[in-house]
Amino acid sequence: MIRIALTKGRIEEKAVEIFEKIGYDCTELHNKGRKLFFNIGDGVEVVLAKANDVVTYVDHGVCDMGVVGKDTIMEMGRNLYECLDLGFGKCRFALACKKDFDFFDGYGHRIVASKYPNVTKEYFRNRGLDVEVVKIDGSVELAPLLGLSDGIVDIVETGSTLKENGLEVVCDVAPISARLIVNPASLKLKKNDIDKIIDSIAQVL
Repeated sequence: MIRIALTKGRIEEKAVEIFEKIGYDCTELHNKGRKLFFNIGDGVEVVLAKANDVVTYVDHGVCDMGVVGKDTIMEMGRNLYECLDLGFGKCRFALACKKDFDFFDGYGHRIVASKYPNVTKEYFRNRGLDVEVVKIDGSVELAPLLGLSDGIVDIVETGSTLKENGLEVVCDVAPISARLIVNPASLKLKKNDIDKIIDSIAQVL
């Protein structure tokens, strides 16, 4: 049995489309109700979970494979194989500030708010900048408007939410899309079965 964890929501829907293209029976996933486990045939079982949990399940080996956004992988920083960029769920991490504020002007101490503190710290560490990172769980756009931070690092798709709140993108931090991840031990123990799934997905991509 190969167990695959899917991130609930839009990533799940797109992943199911791919599984159907390579011949799996995803009927139950279209009519799932409150179920969380689904047998899609050929010795493959699907589990639905939140993004962070997908990474945790694959990291601990209770799921062999997973489909999750690159944002979650970057933030959690686990030892997993990223086998494929699935090409959907595309967006980006970006640094945004209030309009007409020059974030990189001068050498002063900066404060950045983000739901993704690890991604943010790593980005500024690589640039050699002294930045204090404040973790926000809700609407991160509020932080610079309330004077809590000089800017934010957040996921940006169209940028419309930023504009509506008087913010603008200063620079991109990293591209994001859905990725197929694999547990390293599973890849050794179930190599043939996992390689078959990876190759099938790669062909339809």
